[in-house]
Amino acid sequence: MSGTSADDGAWSPPGAVGKPRPAAFDDERTRATTPAPPSAVHAALASGALRAAAWLGRRPWWMQVVLLFAASRLVSFLIFSAGALQQGTNPWFAPQPDYFRFLQIWDSEWYGRIVQHGYPSVLPRSPSGTVTENAWAFYPVFPFLVRFLSAATTIPWQIVAQAVALLAGFGAAMVVYRLFRHFAGHGTSMWGVAFFAFFPISAILQVPYAESLGTLFLAWAFLWIVERRYLAAIPVVAFACLTRPVGVPLAVALAALFLIRWIRREALGVSLGELARLALLTAATAASAIAWPAIAWAATGVVTAYTDTEAVWRGSDLVPFMPWFDTGHFLFGPVLGTVAPFVLVAVVALYLTSAHVRLIGVELRLWCAAYALYLLAFLYPQSSTFRMMLPFFPLALAGAALSRSRAYRGTALATFVILQIVWVVWLWDWAQLPGGGDWPP
Repeated sequence: MSGTSADDGAWSPPGAVGKPRPAAFDDERTRATTPAPPSAVHAALASGALRAAAWLGRRPWWMQVVLLFAASRLVSFLIFSAGALQQGTNPWFAPQPDYFRFLQIWDSEWYGRIVQHGYPSVLPRSPSGTVTENAWAFYPVFPFLVRFLSAATTIPWQIVAQAVALLAGFGAAMVVYRLFRHFAGHGTSMWGVAFFAFFPISAILQVPYAESLGTLFLAWAFLWIVERRYLAAIPVVAFACLTRPVGVPLAVALAALFLIRWIRREALGVSLGELARLALLTAATAASAIAWPAIAWAATGVVTAYTDTEAVWRGSDLVPFMPWFDTGHFLFGPVLGTVAPFVLVAVVALYLTSAHVRLIGVELRLWCAAYALYLLAFLYPQSSTFRMMLPFFPLALAGAALSRSRAYRGTALATFVILQIVWVVWLWDWAQLPGGGDWPP
């Protein structure tokens, strides 16, 4: 049978059977299916990218981490600078502030008050006698470090606060890499750091908040814990617990780790001396967790000074776990809203027990589980919830290890940058809600 062959799959019109196709027809099909050679510009860009990647690959690990984190901070700088141009009338500065002033709003203002005036010895109260917003809601390590460095250098505290936050972010990125290397190779660990550095709320790592310093101490503590240097971790844990409210879930995670090691001590070859050191670290963490509420009590004479202050931002006294049901009812109605928190718990449990999350080791998985339980028990879900996700940074490695595909990893980074723009424009840009109030970042 003559005509179109079976292997080229072309369709011959009626009457064309047995007739040879013109050579021009085959040339056209070849041109249509053969990719055009790259232009000189594209070739130069590709060659430059390959040379840059090769050069970077020959650098020490710490330089690779620094350059990667610097690129992420440049992206956040551009996003903040663009967001500042969209900022209208606000409680702090004139519209369209510069980048420097734009980062001094929201809780940065509270940290500035602590730097300048410290903490009140008398809790401020409304005419009805209830505690009003005050500085005891904010932990002391970051503002006191800024105060010390500002006094020592005579540099204005606003500049020092931004420098401390930014440098702590660089330090956190390097410690996070060291931590990730215990569970993955260099390439996957670098991608894990990239996921951490470009995460949608990672812009907070250069803002005068305590998040970057808290992440540095938390990652450092876990590095010592994973390396079983439990006694060395005690002072680091103490600083972490006085920088951000991580003491309670950290104590829970360490207690669970101690129980696992105790029960499986023979199978794991764990000595009694190691168990004793882990028990001491767990006890020290529990003490550090209650240190700040105890300090607030001692300074004000009010036993519940810290918890009363925290309740101000919630608008009511906290009943553990109930805010999630209240939010569920608000979003989904009385029936689905009651079921929603249980579905959320099931999804989180399934994720934390999945194969790629098991890569990060039992210590970090216990931390993620304990921190998730802590948020479920004590957090009132609202717009600041996104910022509370930063301590889940170990999951960045799990996300990077999900697939080695560059398309997947690159798409994830691009999505993170887009969501970072959304976070800055939606939450960091101040805008009053129609009924009053605002959505804090």
